[in-house]
Amino acid sequence: MNTGSDPTARVTERTLARAHQLATAFLTSLPERPVSLVASPEDMRAALDEALPETGSDPTAVIEEWFARAERGITASPGPRFFGFVTGGVTPAALAGDWLASAIDQNAGMWASSPAAVQTELVVLRWLKDLFGLPAEWAGALTSGATMANLVGLGAARQWAGRRLGFDAARDGLAGQPPITVVSSSEIHLSASKCLGTLGLGRQRLRQVAAAGGSVDVAAMRSLLRTIDGPVIIVGNAGEVNSGHFDDLGALADLRDSHPAGAWLHIDGAFGLFAAVSPGLAHLCRGVERADSLASDAHKWLNVPYDSGFAFVRDAAILRESFAASGAYVVGGAGWDPLTHVPEMSRRFRALAAWCALKAFGRAGYRAVVERCVDNAAAFARWVDATPGVELMNPVPLNIVCFRLVGREDGELATDELNRRAVKEIQADGRAFVTGTVWNGRAAIRAAFDNWRTTRQDVERLQAAVEDVAIALMR
Repeated sequence: MNTGSDPTARVTERTLARAHQLATAFLTSLPERPVSLVASPEDMRAALDEALPETGSDPTAVIEEWFARAERGITASPGPRFFGFVTGGVTPAALAGDWLASAIDQNAGMWASSPAAVQTELVVLRWLKDLFGLPAEWAGALTSGATMANLVGLGAARQWAGRRLGFDAARDGLAGQPPITVVSSSEIHLSASKCLGTLGLGRQRLRQVAAAGGSVDVAAMRSLLRTIDGPVIIVGNAGEVNSGHFDDLGALADLRDSHPAGAWLHIDGAFGLFAAVSPGLAHLCRGVERADSLASDAHKWLNVPYDSGFAFVRDAAILRESFAASGAYVVGGAGWDPLTHVPEMSRRFRALAAWCALKAFGRAGYRAVVERCVDNAAAFARWVDATPGVELMNPVPLNIVCFRLVGREDGELATDELNRRAVKEIQADGRAFVTGTVWNGRAAIRAAFDNWRTTRQDVERLQAAVEDVAIALMR
């Protein structure tokens, strides 16, 4: 860059160069870096809390200072040994696209504000539908993640249900209107429940049926629907979060079709939707193409930076009704305005990272990533099955392994406490990162495999960490 005599340009160049050095050093360290130093709130307050500065500082010094002070609390979540939650990494192309998106700082809310951002998003949405075998005519948009994608899909469902009941939910609100019933399994994700509260549908109005093993009891769902007279919203799971099991999506679509007052089928496919890219796994998603709305994450198995997700809705008109807004100061352009499909008006240019990721890997690349992650999960599950003192909590259909330590004679409560302690000890060990959960009333441990960089050697390091902690705790 030739900055000439422009002092602002020189400062910008120097600061970005230092940020690049810090980022490169961090990324290079990921294969061997401790995954977490388990910083406490007290640690981070001591490192970062201070009064608002009265005067400014050199931007390069500012970024250096923050990194040095905050580093203890930086988790190596983009790295290959982070198995917590369901968190993907970041591919080189996606990272470069995200950096460029920050630099050009486009508002992806309307065509008029950035034709390049909006057209890129349209291409990404078309590519995603192609990748997953979804109907080309579905409308959609990129979101901040699956939580916001669930909000988009359920917002459209609320609008549809209101129309069936004789009112416009987006215009009239829900006060004084007939209630809208939502049904799902006991394994509905908390993000979908959160959306019910946000949308005014009410978390307490959710009616749930059992999901033995993680998959909804279709017969119980059928019986429940027979007790509901009005239109209903059905929420299904393409991959429940504790062990990755799928609802029978085709059977849920059949129940939707047979409900006398009408039903809307929303599918939460935050990570499970990616099974569709592999011929050997696509049967798990059979029926997803019959849904009315669908939510998924891109910062999971697409391996793009946080935050990124996407939503698709079959009925484009209902989706626009749900989020349409107008004002004299909002002048659209010749093309699509994404703000008509999502809650946000101003939006980050998330599509560039996704475009770069999809362009760089292609269909074959993502098929390879998904299949490698599933193979890694299967290898770890086999190790759990074969290792004394560790047991699987549930079969492993995809990429999440739910397991726990066993072998003590002190009863279930003591075993639960053992597993809660084991999660903390594995995290503190630094070789791998896992998270805790509760499955069928028992404390357990989850390991999720969806990072494009994870190798079998990384899985073996996870195994070693679990084994060493188990030996130490049960000694």
